[in-house]
Amino acid sequence: AQPVTWAHWLLAHFWPLQRDRERLAQARQRAAVLPLGAAALAGTAYPVDREALAEALGFDGVSENSLDAVSDRDFAADFLYAGALLGIHLSRLGEQLILFSSREFGFVLLDDAYSTGSSLMPQKRNPDALELARGKAGRLLGNLTGLLATLKGLPSTYDKDLQEDKEPVFDTYDTLALALPVTAGVVQTLTLRPERMAAGLEAGLLATDLADYLVGQGVPFREAHELVGRAVQLAEEQGVGLDALTPAELRALDPRFGHDDQALQAVFDVGAALARRNVRGGTGPAAVAAQLERARALLPS
Repeated sequence: AQPVTWAHWLLAHFWPLQRDRERLAQARQRAAVLPLGAAALAGTAYPVDREALAEALGFDGVSENSLDAVSDRDFAADFLYAGALLGIHLSRLGEQLILFSSREFGFVLLDDAYSTGSSLMPQKRNPDALELARGKAGRLLGNLTGLLATLKGLPSTYDKDLQEDKEPVFDTYDTLALALPVTAGVVQTLTLRPERMAAGLEAGLLATDLADYLVGQGVPFREAHELVGRAVQLAEEQGVGLDALTPAELRALDPRFGHDDQALQAVFDVGAALARRNVRGGTGPAAVAAQLERARALLPS
C-alpha cells in the first residue's frame, strides 16, 4: 500500500507542474508577436513587410495595432504569472517534503547533497534547499504584483514606467533557473522509508470506509456518518483504535452494522481500501498505474 500511496502523492505534484509547463508554453506563444513596424505609436511610414520580418526573426505573427504594440506588456505579465504559480507549486512540494523528512514523520530521508548540518545541533539535518525554494515563492509573487501595479494606471502607447518590466522578468527567470534543478535534484535523490509510512497508518484513517460499508448495507450516508462518529467516540473512550472495537460492540451501537464479522474486519485492510478507489484519478493500484503511464507519456523524451 505504501508505494501506491507515495506514487499517488507524488503525482499530485506532477500534474500542477505539467500545467506550469503548459502555461509557460502559452506565455511563449503570446510573446511571439512582432512589434517592429509600430514605430513610436502610429506605425512606420516606410513600406516594411512586417510578415517577412516576423518570419525572419522567428515570431509567430505581427501586432495588430500600433498603439497596443508599444504599450502591451501582457506577455511579461503572463510569464510572471506562470513563474509565480510555478514557484507556489515548488513551495508546496518543498513544504510537504520538509514535513515528511522531519523526525516526527520520517517518511523520507534527504540526500546530504541537498541538506546541511545544523550550526548548533550536530544530529540535525536542515532541508535548506527546500526551504530556499519555498522562500523564493514570495519573491516570484512580488515580481508579478509589482508589474501589475505598474501597468494598472498607464495610458495608451509607451510610457517610461514600462522600463520597470525588465527587472521582474529577468529576476523571475533567474530565480526559476536556480530553483527548478535544485528541487528536481532533491526528489531524484531522496530515500523513501516505507516502514515509517506503514507505522503512520491507523484505523481512524478508514472511518469513511466503515461508513461506506454501512451504505452498502442500505444505510443512508448521513446516518452512516453519524453511526461511525459514535463508533469513533466509543473507541476514544476505551483508548483503543477504531479497528479494535469488536463486531458485537459495533452492533450494540446499531444492529445495521450487520452480522458478517469477516466483512466488518475487512473494512480496516488498507490495501483493500485503496483497491476500492480504482476510479480514474483515485488511489487504487490500477488507477495509479494508469496515471503514471499518462504522466510518463507527457515527460520530454
